[in-house]
Amino acid sequence: MNGILKLRKKNPLLGIFLWGYAGLSVYPLLWMVFYSLKNNNEIFVTNPFGFPTHLRFENYVDAWSRFNVPVYFSNSLLVAAATVVGTIALSVTFSYAVARMQWRWKEAARIYVVIGMFIPVQVIMIPLAILVREFHLANTYWALIVPYIAFNISFSSMVFYGFFRSIPVELEESACMDGASIYRTFYTIILPIIKPAIATMVIFVFLSAWNEFTMALILITKESLKTLPLGLLFFQGQFTTNWGAMGAAMTIASLPTVLVYVLFSEQVEKALTVGSAVKG
Repeated sequence: MNGILKLRKKNPLLGIFLWGYAGLSVYPLLWMVFYSLKNNNEIFVTNPFGFPTHLRFENYVDAWSRFNVPVYFSNSLLVAAATVVGTIALSVTFSYAVARMQWRWKEAARIYVVIGMFIPVQVIMIPLAILVREFHLANTYWALIVPYIAFNISFSSMVFYGFFRSIPVELEESACMDGASIYRTFYTIILPIIKPAIATMVIFVFLSAWNEFTMALILITKESLKTLPLGLLFFQGQFTTNWGAMGAAMTIASLPTVLVYVLFSEQVEKALTVGSAVKG
């Protein structure tokens, strides 16, 4: 970080480039907020890219009261939270068993789990729909939570495996010599070390579950169980569409993801250096 600051002082063009890049990165979020405070005429004709000439907060009232957003929001929150908990719990314990324990076929098990990361969702949609129906999970929260966990566990396991491999074995050997069991070693020594990795994966898994659309569209038909990405479809009418209210719903839908990132961003930065810190 200090190197970048020194480089910016020596080269002002780099500073201008970085500020321009930051502006381009933030503008889509600002545009979405501006969009949520305009009417259809201002969005498409008079002022598509600028600050709203009149702040129309009634778009938020419409989105919240007329379009069933609270139900979609609570469904998305429940499904995303359950997916995060299930994915992190399973992938951490599996990765620890593969990375730190000796047992037959552990490498085959690791490859089998990680290879799931390369299977496209579209390929397994029909068998997944049949499985959900056969297990009587159709039109329940589990119809989304179980597949979401299954799809996220591959990438999470790969990340945690890399972190576990970077932790010196001497830490566990010292704990073992002091009489700690394997469970105590895992919960009191190993888990605190990989907190940055857990925070990183919480963000990735939450975003993945929160924004997922394809599986939700196929597996959920009950109105009271639909998530926010599905709910946004209902803002589009047959003859007219309230684009301002749709923008307000998108802004509301973005708030949890921004909040999760703000809460865990410091741990994500630590995740970039945790390996060297442990070794040091």
